[in-house]
Amino acid sequence: MTSTAEPARVAETERIGWLPVPDMSELDDDIRALFDKAQARLGFVPNVFRVYAFRPEHFRRWRAHFTEVTVGESELTPAEREMISVAVSAENHCLYCLTSHGATLRQLLGDEVQGDRITLDYRRAGLDERHTAMLDYAVKITKSPVECSEADIERLRAAGFSDQAIFDIAETAAMFNFTNRLASATGMLPNREYHHLGR
Repeated sequence: MTSTAEPARVAETERIGWLPVPDMSELDDDIRALFDKAQARLGFVPNVFRVYAFRPEHFRRWRAHFTEVTVGESELTPAEREMISVAVSAENHCLYCLTSHGATLRQLLGDEVQGDRITLDYRRAGLDERHTAMLDYAVKITKSPVECSEADIERLRAAGFSDQAIFDIAETAAMFNFTNRLASATGMLPNREYHHLGR
């Protein structure tokens, strides 16, 4: 029988990326404060923070843009933006983002089964035409951006999205393509805690 202390010990010693991960004592004050805030709110520091902190100024700029895209002012709901994140991450096979944003989607929907279905295969999750059009566009941006056309914009308008919302869909998809690629390129491993959230 495995003790409850064992998973915590594994998490403490688990390698979370292939590049150096700064120690807390090496962090600038503002980044350490951000880590402390995450620890207080979530109960852990997301590994993406720890890996990105290797390049502090890049981390600051990425964090500001990521926050604006995912929780800033938009006609898209937080859940819709998380749907985009997992649809893109599924195409890119990004372990980190599928795990972390799948957890957030479960929490936002308040439905772990639907959250998992969208994360694993949104096409078979019973979504309405509006959300299917949104995610089809996000996946097209991911798989074959050169094939994007004005017809895609017209489909989204017909589904009820404003031009601003369409821009936000595209920007959210683009942001997660960036984060997916950096996570995969650096061997970023998701925190074990994500697997239990929203369940």
